[in-house]
Amino acid sequence: MELFREQLLLLISVPVIFGAILLEILVTHFHGIRAYTKRETLTNFYMAALNGSLDLLLRAILVLPLLVICWDYRLWEWQKGWAYWLTLFFLQDLAYYALHYVDHHCRLFWAVHVTHHSSEEFNLTTGFRSSVFQPIYRTVYFLPIAWLGFEPLDILFMYAATQIYGSLIHTERVGKLGWLEHILVTPSHHRVHHASNGRYLDKNMGMCLILWDKLFGTFQEELPEEPVRYGLTKKIENRGPINIVLHEWKDMWRDVRQSQLPWWKRLGYILRGPGWKA
Repeated sequence: MELFREQLLLLISVPVIFGAILLEILVTHFHGIRAYTKRETLTNFYMAALNGSLDLLLRAILVLPLLVICWDYRLWEWQKGWAYWLTLFFLQDLAYYALHYVDHHCRLFWAVHVTHHSSEEFNLTTGFRSSVFQPIYRTVYFLPIAWLGFEPLDILFMYAATQIYGSLIHTERVGKLGWLEHILVTPSHHRVHHASNGRYLDKNMGMCLILWDKLFGTFQEELPEEPVRYGLTKKIENRGPINIVLHEWKDMWRDVRQSQLPWWKRLGYILRGPGWKA
């Protein structure tokens, strides 16, 4: 039953997402807005395929076994009801915020996550532009949730559900949403997150709730006087299928190799934030 419900979630959500993409394409075309290009859209689906394939492979051989081990040593038992699912949602969202924060502040993980930010377009397919290698380490952030007594398949189901929401906020077609701006990560909040403007960098890292950003000081409102510029602060000249995934790894290795610093200081190019220099 647990496995079937995730399949059912996909069965329902996939037509909704693709219907929303089609609607966005029609609306932008009707208004003469160039929101989609063939190359970038294909790149988005290409990265989703890479990420999804790796995710499925690791789920069986790594993710579920690790979650089950932690759950076997759980601190307490939960009765499955509204409190169980609501607590799981909050913990899952907080774990994702922590994951996302580290991805932005440690260059080793930024080299993985940078692929998601490499698009200079922002549309509903941008949500498919996955951090390709993130499934290798993402589970580490969810292990404490299993240790607290939440079942492994429930954790994976909740992550899938929140990812669907995260995909739907990649759009410029939705403006600010009134009082919901104080509760949820909205399209407006997420446009800020994808901006390369200095004021907007490393802001609004939550998946569903904007609570964590406001609590931990990473919130930034979208400002009418500063329109969002999408993409990276350093333009990628070679946007081929291999370089678009590995370019930051190449740059990181170049910085380490060419540096004249002692080896322990060169680690700053790997473990400190993107753009760090001694």
